[in-house]
Amino acid sequence: MSAALQRHYTWVCCWLVANDKLGQTRHMIGLLQRVRDARVEVEGEVIGAIEHGLLVLIGVEKGDTDAQASRLAERLLNYRVFADSNGRMNQNVQQVKGGLLLVPQFTLVADTDHGNRPGFSRAATPDISENLFNLLVAAVRQSGQTVATGRFGADMQVSLCNDGPVTISLRVNPEQLHKSDN
Repeated sequence: MSAALQRHYTWVCCWLVANDKLGQTRHMIGLLQRVRDARVEVEGEVIGAIEHGLLVLIGVEKGDTDAQASRLAERLLNYRVFADSNGRMNQNVQQVKGGLLLVPQFTLVADTDHGNRPGFSRAATPDISENLFNLLVAAVRQSGQTVATGRFGADMQVSLCNDGPVTISLRVNPEQLHKSDN
């Protein structure tokens, strides 16, 4: 990914978070992108890759829970962003036999309300974030779905071919854990 594209991508991610009015309610965040392919590298080595499916950047805020991680896994598996035979987004990643590349990214929870530098006071501590990320990964793997991951705490290079493009900021609000989706 070129430096200009990486800067644009980072700006889009920060804009999505900043304009969603997080307020006081904490949301576990999954920034999902429908991709033709995606991969993540650490120190020049590819550590995770998928063909078509979803690249999901995961942000964990203070106060996020195991229940939110499990619910995010459920939503990622069932969120309908793939076209059916009529060209409508009516199929999920399981129905199209796609893969998931899950990448931890604490910068998704950046506080961008003030100044010209992001703050990360909303981010959960690294140990809590890693535990919730691992719980999310385990929940998705339990479904039998193809899963690849980034490495928590590593300097990662993420490459993708966005399909559509389709990019959605998916949040799990703790107040909506028991509501069903259609």
